[in-house]
Amino acid sequence: MVLVGAVALGSKALISAPRETALSGDIVPAHDPVLIREGDRYYVYSTGQRDRQPLVARTSRDLRHWAPLPSPLPDLPDWARAAVPGAREMWAPDIAQVGARVGARVGDGYRLYYSVSRFGTQHSAIGLATATTLDPDAPGYGWRDEGLVIASREGDPYNAIDPAFVRDRQGGEWLSFGSFWGGIQLIRLDPWSGKPAAGAKPRMIARRDLGDKTNAIEAPFIIDHDGWYWLIVSFDFCCRGTRSSYHLRIGRARSIEGPYVDRSGRAMREGGGTMLLQADAAGRDRFRGPGHAGVMRDRDGRHYLVHHAYDAAAGGVATLRIERLYWDEAGWPVVEKAAS
Repeated sequence: MVLVGAVALGSKALISAPRETALSGDIVPAHDPVLIREGDRYYVYSTGQRDRQPLVARTSRDLRHWAPLPSPLPDLPDWARAAVPGAREMWAPDIAQVGARVGARVGDGYRLYYSVSRFGTQHSAIGLATATTLDPDAPGYGWRDEGLVIASREGDPYNAIDPAFVRDRQGGEWLSFGSFWGGIQLIRLDPWSGKPAAGAKPRMIARRDLGDKTNAIEAPFIIDHDGWYWLIVSFDFCCRGTRSSYHLRIGRARSIEGPYVDRSGRAMREGGGTMLLQADAAGRDRFRGPGHAGVMRDRDGRHYLVHHAYDAAAGGVATLRIERLYWDEAGWPVVEKAAS
């Protein structure tokens, strides 16, 4: 992968940092991964069917060696089959801990947002499931589907996939989402239900216009760091194995609703986005098309970037990747190249 921004680190040069250990164990298939920690275990949820289950789950105690878990949901719920006829699986999940408000029930818990769609269409929906723990061996483990969050149809100004939960500094809850049609959207949530607040409408916060109306931007993820909200998105095209042109871009804003701008000051609503991670153009990198990223801030303050990339040494399979995220002297994020 191209390491973007290392030259700006000066005495804190990233090349002096130790390389990350290569991942092992259950790391394929892993498309659109998201990472979270509960207790002394890490969990990743992703697209990529295994044993005909609609989402893939895995766990690790050290962020390096991964073991498979049962899928949180065994099958598409009936409402999703009705909302998106012909859909067969779930895509692009996001996981968040939400304190004491889960589906209007008392008790700490987790929300799992997920997408239901058919490839290349705008006929899509985002659903929600809740649980009190992520550990399948813990008392009370189990996921409850809470139904539809938001949907889109052909002609709508957005595509309802790729959800990502975020909380602002005032405690407000939001969902970013979007893919191609209409770009990246943000909508305010009701904190009790995890669904759109009464009267809330999606607001476009990033888009592209390549002249042919392709608008190849998707998979948003927002983090709060050092007084800024940071919007990570994927540009170009996934799902083509080692020919995938996917790569990660980023911008920042003082308000969670934007305007987000890149390092040069170009608005992300107008196609802006600073390069965060990209495979080299010459094709030397083993892992191609890095995209659909999330960020986890661990208990020690370290930030980890989770994403997928296509492994040229394994026929282009979508593979789990986790890398350290640092911050340069100008306050912009840079990615440490992980071991292969």
